[in-house]
Amino acid sequence: MKVQLKTTLALFCLTVFLFVSSLSAQIGRRFPSEKKVIKDSVTGTELTFLTSQPHGDSKIYPTHNQWTSDGEWVIFRSHRVEGEAMAVNEKSGEIVQVTEGGYSGMLNVARNSMKLYFMRKVSESKEVEIVVVNLEKLFDDSSNRNLKSADAYQKVCGVTPGELGAGGDMALDADEEWAWFRVGKEAAQKHLAKGIKIEEDFGPRNMGAGPGGIAGMNLNTGEIKYVTSVPFQVGHIQTNPWVSGQIIFCWETGGKSPQRTWIVNADGSGLRPLYPESKYEWVTHEAVITPNEVAFAIMGHRQIPESTVKVSAGTDVKGANPGQDSEWGPSGTREKPTGLGIVNINTREMTIVGQTPSGSGLWHVHGSPDGRFAVGDDFSRSIYLINRKTREMMLLSTGHKQTAADHPHPTFSPDGTKIEIQSAMLSKDGRSLNICIIPVPKKWL
Repeated sequence: MKVQLKTTLALFCLTVFLFVSSLSAQIGRRFPSEKKVIKDSVTGTELTFLTSQPHGDSKIYPTHNQWTSDGEWVIFRSHRVEGEAMAVNEKSGEIVQVTEGGYSGMLNVARNSMKLYFMRKVSESKEVEIVVVNLEKLFDDSSNRNLKSADAYQKVCGVTPGELGAGGDMALDADEEWAWFRVGKEAAQKHLAKGIKIEEDFGPRNMGAGPGGIAGMNLNTGEIKYVTSVPFQVGHIQTNPWVSGQIIFCWETGGKSPQRTWIVNADGSGLRPLYPESKYEWVTHEAVITPNEVAFAIMGHRQIPESTVKVSAGTDVKGANPGQDSEWGPSGTREKPTGLGIVNINTREMTIVGQTPSGSGLWHVHGSPDGRFAVGDDFSRSIYLINRKTREMMLLSTGHKQTAADHPHPTFSPDGTKIEIQSAMLSKDGRSLNICIIPVPKKWL
């Protein structure tokens, strides 16, 4: 009798635990505001921290949109509910869980509709489903405390065939009818033109070997379309948000690439280097910023070669100034022009709009869609704003801690009036990140 009672009690406790766990992981769950407004102690810039607790928050990568189409919510990643994405209302500070069941790879926030797209692995198979979330309905029901089951808000658009090996980077086309994604080496090999030499790993991180490829899914029908294969590792797939069928991607090595930036049309035509670089240029962190422009960093972070400048024996420069390994080749020094580069997709003309006078130089870069401003961070996690017309450059914010779990990754809002970063400024451990909004100074607007 006692054994039966204990068993019944254990089952009851397990049921309660599972019920509570499912509620705590429910899509639409709301969290109280953590919003804090403080002044940068060095620059005086007003910083709005939309999150301020150590929950392991991080923003979406600068290659992708951050704000919902109504301009009211910022989508971000967080450990508040493990494996799920969150949205924070910029005005109220309220936080809402916007996925249930997890996601993988990149979060894609639609610019023209209140929708969120992402990939999700299908159990233990090689298939991947692409899921869409109806954010408008979700926010309404969450606000009214009238939440339904997850399938009332989430819908599977389609499933990729296992043989594609899809996963990782995914980008939403400007028409919001297609999503483009990376495929595995086996699929890429099948579609690679005969006679093309497969590239080997490049640099000390042992990355970059090919082949790689890109395919897409029609989000309305589930149709799969193959785009292109290349002889190197594909990374950071993004789209031109204003031009349908235009895909930008990179040769990913974890550092300097022989040719970093690439562009291709969705029908596979027009494959070419976006900015043809020399072996002396360390090009990285490209991002589409206007209908016809892509910003990128030409790094100026490396020591002059030892044949020119002697470095004291035992000096370790890798921690404070990463990427000093000789295996990267001769690029990244300031013997050649470096800085925040912007290339015109159509005319192919490139200009350098600014560079820090010393130190690492600009690292992760972005720009306002109206073409007025550019922004970048550096190794110190400081944020620099550039007026593209006057070439004036200002230190906008600093103090975001070099010990932070990741870099600030500054990204402009669609209206060009503010910049989102991820910052460890408020973190006691010096690592945990929070979501922070920095306004463009009124005198510049």
